[in-house]
Amino acid sequence: MPIINARPTRRVVFQYLVPVHVEVEDGLVTRVTVIDETPVRDPAVVEGDASYLTEAATVADDGQAWPSWSFGY
Repeated sequence: MPIINARPTRRVVFQYLVPVHVEVEDGLVTRVTVIDETPVRDPAVVEGDASYLTEAATVADDGQAWPSWSFGY
């Protein structure tokens, strides 16, 4: 059954700089710790609805658990 009057999904992908701790032993990276308590500052839109950026950054910084982590490109 189709949903009538459903709002379209608002989506934005943004990035911002966070500090990391990197441990290196004998030329090998042994651990990387992302300091995820860092407040969102100066977010930049990567893709999506740029008008949603301010609200999305606020939501990302409200203390909720983040659903997943992805490292690298």
